[in-house]
Amino acid sequence: MKKTIKRISILVIVLIVVGYLLNELSQSRTFQFFGGLVNSVDTNEKVVALTFDDGPGVNTHEILDILSKHDVRGTFYLTGYEIEQYFDDASKIAQEGHDIGNHSYSHKRMVFKSPSFIKEEIDKTDELIRQIGYEGEITFRPPFGKRLVLLPYYLSKQDKNTIYMNIEPDSDPEIADDANEMVNHVVEHIKPGSIILLHVMYESRRESLDSVEGIITSLKEEGYTFVTISELLRYESQE
Repeated sequence: MKKTIKRISILVIVLIVVGYLLNELSQSRTFQFFGGLVNSVDTNEKVVALTFDDGPGVNTHEILDILSKHDVRGTFYLTGYEIEQYFDDASKIAQEGHDIGNHSYSHKRMVFKSPSFIKEEIDKTDELIRQIGYEGEITFRPPFGKRLVLLPYYLSKQDKNTIYMNIEPDSDPEIADDANEMVNHVVEHIKPGSIILLHVMYESRRESLDSVEGIITSLKEEGYTFVTISELLRYESQE
């Protein structure tokens, strides 16, 4: 009986450790099994990409107005479901010259999902992105940043880069409810070739939306130029 309990205890510990390691691997910023993973670009040029996850949503027009005011083009990682809900808003993002990336259809974690689920999530959203008039390269950012084997494998077969980030101020609970703190965080951590992630499409993320103008003006004062992800990737190829 004691041996059985010991074996079960060891098995539980092993499963916990394996689960922890898989979770860490699924959100690694530096490694994935297949395809290209980009969290920043190695360049000496003071360029930075401003990216937005989720949506389109109720704040689409407001974020577009801010970007237009400062003559900045961003990259929007949209979900297929929300494109269907806010089709005209999604079309406006494309019309104003911003990059649009694929953030899945349903925004479900794409770990331990079947190949058919992964294919449908990506292909359906790609089709919707084309329907709103976007003609550029469609990169991909996984929901919650999660991926292991099947998702990167499918993306590699589609010649899609997995775009991550190296600065994500509103994912830090200590500063996510203070727009000024998020601006300061970005300024402190910025480097040439950085990719900034923000969530601005919902009123629950009002502080994130309010931080955008401060981030833009502060980084411009530091001599930075804002580019889209497709433009940023070209800087890496020039190095």
